[in-house]
Amino acid sequence: MRASRNKEARSGGEGLERSCHGATTSWIASTRPVDGVELFQAWLRGEAYEKHRHDTYAIGVTDTGVQVFDYRGAVHARTPGDVVVLHPDEPHDGRAGTRDGFGYRIVYVEPSVVAEAVRTLRGRPGPLPFVSAAVSNSRALARAIARAFRTPLVPLAVDSLVVELIEGLMEVAEDRVGARVSRRVAVGAVERAREFLDAERTRVVHSTELEAITGLTRYDLARQFRIMFGTSPYRYLVMRRLAFARERLHGDRPLVEIAHDAGFADQAHFTRAFRSAFGLTPARYRRLSVLAAKRFRGGPAPTAAS
Repeated sequence: MRASRNKEARSGGEGLERSCHGATTSWIASTRPVDGVELFQAWLRGEAYEKHRHDTYAIGVTDTGVQVFDYRGAVHARTPGDVVVLHPDEPHDGRAGTRDGFGYRIVYVEPSVVAEAVRTLRGRPGPLPFVSAAVSNSRALARAIARAFRTPLVPLAVDSLVVELIEGLMEVAEDRVGARVSRRVAVGAVERAREFLDAERTRVVHSTELEAITGLTRYDLARQFRIMFGTSPYRYLVMRRLAFARERLHGDRPLVEIAHDAGFADQAHFTRAFRSAFGLTPARYRRLSVLAAKRFRGGPAPTAAS
């Protein structure tokens, strides 16, 4: 039975741990907010959350089980793959639909961030996206959420994540008037950003630096950079770091030193990024490169045509 007292929290990471009931196997985890964005993940059984509200957008996807919740006067159910959009300051609760419990991931985004991104994407101020269907199968939002949990929550990555989320919200919003996203690209400005990322690839680059160099807002740059180069500024920077590091794997320097020189926080971060990009750990890549060098010493390695 749900308690009648509302619990108000800024996001899922604050205030909700007190509402978790049930088996000791239940758990919740959240990140610290970065530029108005916070990630939250949970696996819960039984009556998970009492009625509460956030002052952020909550955009999430169910990973396992069935999640049931009351929202805007109706009972909703989410199954694996379903996407949910909850608006700021809207009371809701949450519980498991079966004995097996449920797991989900969710991104909390401050309304001010949403408003700025909407203004950038539309090219003019406009209302916040209103999504009347709490549960949907939006592929765009599901992809954005999945990427959010695969990428470190750092400013450059947050900029691109926000653009993806807002584009997804605009696709499913009830009022789609003016929802067309601008395709304008300031080629010179975006090229300056790319050159700066090339030059500063081994250190943390902040959104404010790119804004100063390009004269674009961080969200406009994230949008235009993807149009022009097919990827986000953050992903582009990571790949330049990996290229820098990969060249140094052919030597005998310790991996931890290579990771540091390339600008990664630690060796574990370097390993995750390298494996994600190349399908091998740096250590295995180095071993295979050494074996190839020994095998083909005195002659070139065979080409695909041979």
